[in-house]
Amino acid sequence: MAGSSHGHTPAAWTGVTIAFIGFCIAGVFMVAANPLGFWGGIVVILLGGVVGGAMKAAGLGMPKESEAQVRARVQAAPATATAQPVTAETSA
Repeated sequence: MAGSSHGHTPAAWTGVTIAFIGFCIAGVFMVAANPLGFWGGIVVILLGGVVGGAMKAAGLGMPKESEAQVRARVQAAPATATAQPVTAETSA
């Protein structure tokens, strides 16, 4: 997964960071039994998604692959399933 650069963009890092902060806020207020603070944390989590989506729309996210790029990547990938002979060991 690391070789595909999946999610390594400013939009992804910013959105996830904001959502993580919201998760921490919601968690603290849940333990403190404060419903208003909990829902405030949930709003911050949703804000992280909105900010990440807006940054992606602004060109700071991962560009989409064209159909030709997908086809070339699939054809270039080595076969993952190879036939291996099954051997049975028997003890006498």
